[in-house]
This record gives sequence, C-alpha cells and structure tokens, in this order.
Amino acid sequence: MPGLTALLRRLGRRLLAACDRCQACQGLLPAHVALPLCPACRDRLAPRLGGFCPRCGAMGQDAAATPGLCLDCRQGSRPWDGFAFHGRYEGLLRELVLGFKFHGRLGQGRLLAGFLAAAWRRAAASNGPGSPDATPDLLVPTPLHPRRLAWRGFNQSLELARLLGREIGAPLAPQALVRLRDTVPQSSLPGRERRTNLTGAFAADPAQVAGRRVLLIDDVMTTGATVETAAQALRRAGAVRVDVAVAAR
Repeated sequence: MPGLTALLRRLGRRLLAACDRCQACQGLLPAHVALPLCPACRDRLAPRLGGFCPRCGAMGQDAAATPGLCLDCRQGSRPWDGFAFHGRYEGLLRELVLGFKFHGRLGQGRLLAGFLAAAWRRAAASNGPGSPDATPDLLVPTPLHPRRLAWRGFNQSLELARLLGREIGAPLAPQALVRLRDTVPQSSLPGRERRTNLTGAFAADPAQVAGRRVLLIDDVMTTGATVETAAQALRRAGAVRVDVAVAAR
C-alpha cells in the first residue's frame, strides 16, 4: 500500500531524527541522553577509580585498591604537583584517542574532553597526594612542532584543552608553551631513549606563566617523558604550580 509505505518512511525519518549515535560504536541512542554512549560502551569506558598512583597514574593489578603513591613517586619528586587521568590507554579508550588524533573525529574529542573534566574534578576533590589545584590560572596544551602540525592538521591536545576550558571555566593559553624541535615520534622509541629525544624540545613564555598555576593538558601519557619535559619548561619559566591532566595513561 503506497500510503502506508510513505507513512512508515516518514515515521522512520522522525525516529532517526529523534536519535543520536554512540560516539564509540555508532549505534543509535535515544534523544537527550546525558552522555553520547550506549550502555555497553559506557561500561567499557568507565573511569579508573582505584588501584593507581595519584601522583603519576601508574596502575597496579587491583583496580579496586585504594589509590596510593607508587615506589617511584615515594622515592623521588615529579616536575608536576597534581595529576588527573581518566583510564588506561588500552581497548576502546585507545581507539577513541587514535580516532580523534589521527582521523579528526571531533565527536570523540568532545567525549574525551568530558572524561578529562570529570577526572580533573574527581582528583581535585580528593585533597590527597597528587591532588590538582581546583582553580588553575591557565590551561596549557602540549604543543606540536609546526611541521607536525601542518602534517596532522590540528593539535589534539589544544582541542582537548579548548573543550576542557569551556567545561571548567579556565582560560586557555595556547602559546604559553612552544615546541622548538621536531623530534622523532615518542611512540617509535624505547622508553630509555624518550627523555633524551626531548632534550631542549620545549620552551615556555615567562610573560604568560610566571607566577601562575598551570594545568598542562595532553591526550596520552605513557612513559611520562613528554609531560615531564614540558612541565620542566613551565617551571623554568616561573610557573608556581604545574598540574597535569591526560585522557589516557
């Protein structure tokens, strides 16, 4: 029946218009959901709430254990004061980061920024070791070298920082930290070579960061060499406090 077929098509279009898609698996969602994730993906992307070091995010086997300082953080200092992260860099979270970073999937970037904001708020409210400042003066993204930026087309850390700034109401300082050298990608190097690869790679602007509380933003922290070198540059430029927030660890 032509009339019934046309009616069903109109109803189908209205149903699709009333739905959104899960930003992880692209399955349909009902309209007006608080988080653009289906229940299965929401479970797979649940934040890490226990079994980690609150100063650097190093994770143990027991995800239910009370957070506590790891051996490295007990024995030595870090160039940052506080730290926040959402979850382990694996599985679906890793897929989201790579999709955003290398394929420009901005919806996934918004999702990651939401994770980042929630992680920062949880860590700031904990008031324990490694707790970040609740009111940073500046958000500073980890910069790309201009040559890498031209190749990729955008800086994923800058976009996360921009979205995060809207969430938490903190100003963005995209030029406060610059990359001086186009280094070999960290992911291509063994851990022992990552720090030497970044020697002299960053410089911070004292006019922007001196006397300020800075929240340094990156998408992923693995060995910590990039974040460590960037935080040291901010310290040298006079930042009175440096906190770090990453989506994945």
